[in-house]
Amino acid sequence: MSTVTVVCIALLGILLFLLGANVTRHRALRGAGNQQPTDPADKLLIAIRAHGNAAEYVPTMIVLLLVCSALSDSRVVDVLAVAAVVVRFTHAFGMLSSRTLASHGPLRDVGALGTYLVGLTLGITAIATI
Repeated sequence: MSTVTVVCIALLGILLFLLGANVTRHRALRGAGNQQPTDPADKLLIAIRAHGNAAEYVPTMIVLLLVCSALSDSRVVDVLAVAAVVVRFTHAFGMLSSRTLASHGPLRDVGALGTYLVGLTLGITAIATI
C-alpha cells in the first residue's frame, strides 16, 4: 500500500473524528437545552448531520481503499484515495458552512456527487482487480 493511500485513509478517519468532536462541542454549548433539534437551521442539527453523513460513507470508502490497495499497486488507487479525501472534506465544509439543511450549496452538492462517483469507482476497481 502506498504512502499516499495510507495518508488519505488517515485523513478520512481524522475527518470523521473531528466532525464527531464538533457535535460534542455543539452539545456542550447547548447545555441542558434541546439535544435533538429538528430545525434545519439549527447548528447542532447541521453538525449532527455532517457527522452522520460522513459516518455513512467514510468507513465504506476506507474499506474499499484497503481492498483496492491489497489487490493492486496501481497509481489509480492513489488518485481515488486523494479524490475521496477531497470530496469528503468538500462535502463536510459545504454542510457546516450552510445556513440551513433545507437548501443545498455548490460545495455540498459537489461533495455528494463526488462521493457517489468515487465510491462507485472504488467498488468497480475492487471487482476489476480480482
